[in-house]
Amino acid sequence: IGPLGAKLLLVLGHTKCGAMAGATQVMLNAKKAAASGTPAKQTTLEKLLAGLAPVAAQAQQELPSGASEAEIAAKAIEVNVFAGMARLLIYSEPVREKVKSGDVQLHGAVYDIVTGEVKFLGQHPKEKVILGMGAGSGDHALGA
Repeated sequence: IGPLGAKLLLVLGHTKCGAMAGATQVMLNAKKAAASGTPAKQTTLEKLLAGLAPVAAQAQQELPSGASEAEIAAKAIEVNVFAGMARLLIYSEPVREKVKSGDVQLHGAVYDIVTGEVKFLGQHPKEKVILGMGAGSGDHALGA
């Protein structure tokens, strides 16, 4: 891509992500508030994290019922990596065209901040579908 001629783009998340933990908490609090009929009062930080709440909600859906907040936050990191990959494919014409032509590969991974290991997630599982959608087709394809 560009002057560097990169052949591989990597969207890299990291474990113990405070933003994903916060977004998971915001999402769970919003669900509790909705169930009780009492609107949740949010701090400014919680309002900012609410933008990531759909990622946390998707992570919760992908896990078995009864998953802990920590398990949901950990899964949300992977879901967010795939969402970032989808955004690149949907909204960046140069990236989309290079991936579509096979000149560039787009992969995801998660860096473990404790062990230093990187877990490679591979290409987006819906890459072919996303590439067929075209630019600006919406955020419904952003998940894994």
